[in-house]
Amino acid sequence: MIEQSDDDGDGRGRVASAVSRVRALDSSPGVVDAVRRIRRALPGDPSFGDPLSTAGPGGARAVARVADRLLDDRPGASREVGLGALQVWQALLERAGRGRGTREMTLVFTDLVGFSDFALAAGDEAAVDLLRAVAKAIEPPVAEHGGQVVKRMGDGMMAVFPRPDRALDAAFAARDALALVDRAGRRQRMRVGVHTGVPRQVGDDWLGVDVNVAARVMQAGGDGKAMVSSATVDAIGRERLTELGYRTHPYRRGFFAGAPRGVPDGLQMYTIERT
Repeated sequence: MIEQSDDDGDGRGRVASAVSRVRALDSSPGVVDAVRRIRRALPGDPSFGDPLSTAGPGGARAVARVADRLLDDRPGASREVGLGALQVWQALLERAGRGRGTREMTLVFTDLVGFSDFALAAGDEAAVDLLRAVAKAIEPPVAEHGGQVVKRMGDGMMAVFPRPDRALDAAFAARDALALVDRAGRRQRMRVGVHTGVPRQVGDDWLGVDVNVAARVMQAGGDGKAMVSSATVDAIGRERLTELGYRTHPYRRGFFAGAPRGVPDGLQMYTIERT
């Protein structure tokens, strides 16, 4: 039997003490504030790493969304340094104009049902807390299915996908994840609109008629339905849609409701559900 020497115990004790001091320094409010001040002077978005700021295409923002899920939520100087490096990377990519082009894409719009009433009753702090929780729930499925979060619009989100089937799968996975978000005893509901077209990418945004159509398709979702345009249904194909486990029903607007604005003649909308 090998006896443990006092020197070995002292060595481990010194290592543990050093690690403790490093952790204390890393979480020191003064050090964290100093690093954050440096980040504000760096190129790019100084709020980089907040789940409410990491929108848009590009490798840097994708890494930031992953980093936000993996890094400790507690303030730390090392966390700020890492996000600062990503912040600069993102700024350099945007200046280089990486990723511009036009091709057929599928657009997904989302919107929380009843968020305005919740925010009015709960207050700003609770509303922002909810939006962060929602972002952490619904954005990972976008990335996991090959999509990109383009931007947020209050309690809504816009994302783009190169394939319509991936867009549908991501939308329903996001709805499943959102069902687990509980704030003030209230489960969240989300309407979704999916439309396929040829939007134009300008910098980090996507513009054009098809973007407006996708937003209109989402608005038809009322109190929390998932909606899809006939363009997306045609792009996937009816047979393939069934194989993927979805069924559609023609959208019927209310008796007194007017025709949807901003939707081209001949474009149909459907509610879509899992079978």
